[in-house]
Amino acid sequence: QVQLVESGGGLVQAGGSLRLSCAASGTILSINAMGWYRQAPGNQRELVATITGGGSTNYADSVKGRFTISRDNAKNTVYLQMNSLKPEDTAVYYCNANIRRYYTNDRDFWGQGTQVTVSS
Repeated sequence: QVQLVESGGGLVQAGGSLRLSCAASGTILSINAMGWYRQAPGNQRELVATITGGGSTNYADSVKGRFTISRDNAKNTVYLQMNSLKPEDTAVYYCNANIRRYYTNDRDFWGQGTQVTVSS
């Protein structure tokens, strides 16, 4: 079994910062890409940022220059540093990881989500 556990969400004023963390645990051989997605009420889930096993990153246009994704492969953890937060960043943020396990195909796993609320 594999679990992704997120932490770091909360309430912050516009212009503030938050740092999200997501740790993967369980029977893991290796982790390929990891990423963060978000879903606001009434909206579809959307990509925020991804990072490959080699460290290449990709960001949604709406967060470029404000958010930074990083990972610690020794800890199976991905981070999202969010600066200059705006009310429109308010959403539930989900961690995603493409994980290689023993004797089975690689597959995506999701965290349970963490709420980020930015007040104006």
